[in-house]
Amino acid sequence: MLVVVANDLPPAVRGRMKLWFVEPRPNVFVSGIKDSVAVTVVDYLHKHCPPESGVVIFRSLPGPPGYDVRTIGPTRKSMTTISGLQLVIETLKIE
Repeated sequence: MLVVVANDLPPAVRGRMKLWFVEPRPNVFVSGIKDSVAVTVVDYLHKHCPPESGVVIFRSLPGPPGYDVRTIGPTRKSMTTISGLQLVIETLKIE
């Protein structure tokens, strides 16, 4: 499985993504493509998305921890690695 979340994709990339993915929300793409195709898609995104796109790519892996997270450019949420696990940092707003 491959999930791509972006702040803003170029129109040509977004159109191409709609060929392989379901877009449940704007700039959120989900697909159950095979691993070999997922690698091709990730390479395509790295070649055609400028850093301003703010892309986060979640790809399922057969072994532990079961997923891989990659980013292109700055994203709205920070990432960290703890004991080999890639995690997205959520901030709490206390009101």
